[in-house]
Amino acid sequence: MTRALAIEKERPSLAGTWSFTHDPWTTLVWGSLILSGGLFLFAGATLVWQSLPIWRHEGWGFLFGGEWFYRHELFGAGAMLYGSVAVAAIAVLLAVPLGVLAAVFLSEYLPRRLRWGMKVLVEALASVPSVVYGLFGVLVLREWVGGAVEPFGGWTGDTLLTAGLLLAVMALPLTVTLSDDALRGVAQEQRVAVRGLGLTRGETVLLVVLPQAWPAVVGATLLGLGRALGETIAVFLVVGRMDNQLPEKWFSLEMIFQPGQTLTSKLGGPETHLAAGDPLHWGAMMGLCLMLVAITVSCLGGARYLQGKGRGRA
Repeated sequence: MTRALAIEKERPSLAGTWSFTHDPWTTLVWGSLILSGGLFLFAGATLVWQSLPIWRHEGWGFLFGGEWFYRHELFGAGAMLYGSVAVAAIAVLLAVPLGVLAAVFLSEYLPRRLRWGMKVLVEALASVPSVVYGLFGVLVLREWVGGAVEPFGGWTGDTLLTAGLLLAVMALPLTVTLSDDALRGVAQEQRVAVRGLGLTRGETVLLVVLPQAWPAVVGATLLGLGRALGETIAVFLVVGRMDNQLPEKWFSLEMIFQPGQTLTSKLGGPETHLAAGDPLHWGAMMGLCLMLVAITVSCLGGARYLQGKGRGRA
């Protein structure tokens, strides 16, 4: 007993391992975490502080107002919120089904070596600069959409629909690779077990793999949505940048065939420079930044939560 106590005293304690004085690596990690969190909080507080003039001037009307005329001190972000939601919805409706089906093909049907080759190609597409996709939208998608919407009264290819299609192309590689990771997270033993019970490969994917990986797949979708909402250059080139474009009926599809404006295209335009000398106008632009940050952080936080839940189920 005495020898056991002596050995226990000589054994280094776990608490000492994590102390800031004895473990420089832990100190560095915690310092980086605190610094990153502090910078994020400082940036958020700065946006809140500089947007206070517009909240005092417009109140909740700033969120839902449909008129934006800065020369007359009318600031309503409703049309830009509508444009952002419409563009993101088009991107998600197109990218999610295609992305999940492509991920199923990569994960469940391709041979191992060919799968990794396709995986590298998909991840390379995800890293292409947004300006390249923007030029693709200008040179290709805008012409296609312009010809398609002409019978419906459209007069240009710079529309919300064009921006949504372009963002679907941009979000597709990210959705594919993250959905593939979620599907591969399901244990291979489960596939073997259910195949031994007589299920086909398609039934195994549909009844076993997808239900377990679905939270992580939805998380991948939210990450793709976060990229769609935060994209600036590509949307700026093809959306038309027309203010005050609100539909008479909220669920009408007429407006997606017309030029519009999103939060990012507004912030990426020249009006940000014009607002620098006017506290109210500048506060309105900072209010748009604050809304964009809040929406994007919500999407990314939901994605991380669902991905963690999916890994736990797998």
